[in-house]
Amino acid sequence: MSATNPNARPALTQFSEDEIAFRDAVREFAEAEIKPHVNSMDIEAQMKPEIVSKLFEMGLMGIESPEKYGGAGSTFTMACLAVEEIARVDASVGVLVDVQNTLVTNAFLRWGTEAQKEKYLSKMAKEWVGAYALSESSSGSDAFALKLRAEAKGDKYILNGSKLWITNGKEANVFLVFANIDPSKGYKGITGFVVEKSFPGFKVGKKEDKLGIRASSTTELLFENCEVPASNVLGEVGKGYKIAIETLNEGRIGIGAQMLGIAQGAFEATLAYVKSREQFGKPIAQNQGVQFQLAEMRTELEASRLMVYNAARLKDQGADFIEAAAMAKLYSSRAAENITSTAIDLFGGNGFTREYPVEKFWRDSKIGQIYEGTSNMQLQTIAKIELDR
Repeated sequence: MSATNPNARPALTQFSEDEIAFRDAVREFAEAEIKPHVNSMDIEAQMKPEIVSKLFEMGLMGIESPEKYGGAGSTFTMACLAVEEIARVDASVGVLVDVQNTLVTNAFLRWGTEAQKEKYLSKMAKEWVGAYALSESSSGSDAFALKLRAEAKGDKYILNGSKLWITNGKEANVFLVFANIDPSKGYKGITGFVVEKSFPGFKVGKKEDKLGIRASSTTELLFENCEVPASNVLGEVGKGYKIAIETLNEGRIGIGAQMLGIAQGAFEATLAYVKSREQFGKPIAQNQGVQFQLAEMRTELEASRLMVYNAARLKDQGADFIEAAAMAKLYSSRAAENITSTAIDLFGGNGFTREYPVEKFWRDSKIGQIYEGTSNMQLQTIAKIELDR
């Protein structure tokens, strides 16, 4: 199987001709523009600014944004196809595109005022990167134990506190930030705010040194009497918890697509390797034990793809997709770790070195079971839905 042949992976019947053409165009872009820089970005733990610029040029940073805001006016499924194909080459760039489209853009589309959409979606389609800031040091899976405080003061809010583990923190120009305006009300005091990087009292803190997706910036955000105009409240005051939950439900499908891309990249690399690697006078692909492992990898990969795009289709149709999204993220993240681990096994000693790509695919896969809701949180969501039927 050739990694550069657009026909290397069979076109599934649930994809239209337009979707297949888009998928193949993104694949060609990722191979040509991203792949040459993957290793250096991983080692340096830095995203190359020119790659971000090319993502905008390709129209991949405003896939669902309406054309009147400069976007492509396309679908959530198309956004997932882009995330998958980019993550097949580099999961760090994949998650940058994912957060931009499935979290930040979606939040503006659903809850932004017309003025907010006009200003921010227009910029995000052409030049601005977005970030989603919910997590704090004491607020991970317990997402609503927020300590970031927002105090109303005239025609603005004053934010004090910090955020942690924020993807795109270094590259972002606009941040969707969740803070509590009245802790006595618990989660009902949580409100969403649109914070620009240039706002007084706001700055990006330290960048985390991570196991995987190293070129993706994961940072701390610091708020010290940060001034946010009242017009930058996203949705209704006190309804931030609803925005956070519902946006994450959508974002989990995007993470599923990222995991799918990682697994696909690892599988393709492995298939090519076992066909060329000879031991005992023949390619190791001729050994039945190797063939069985390949079959298991391919089956897990196909199951992940069906689950991810089933959830994406449901979302596009306006149907209930929450359980499907939880299942897709749960399964695809586990499958990605299994597939990439098996890839290292089949590469043998070579797989344990950075000269070959599979060790990076494995490192990148681990985060899938952690961010945007741990696997245990997905299990809880699925079980609750079933018990409430």
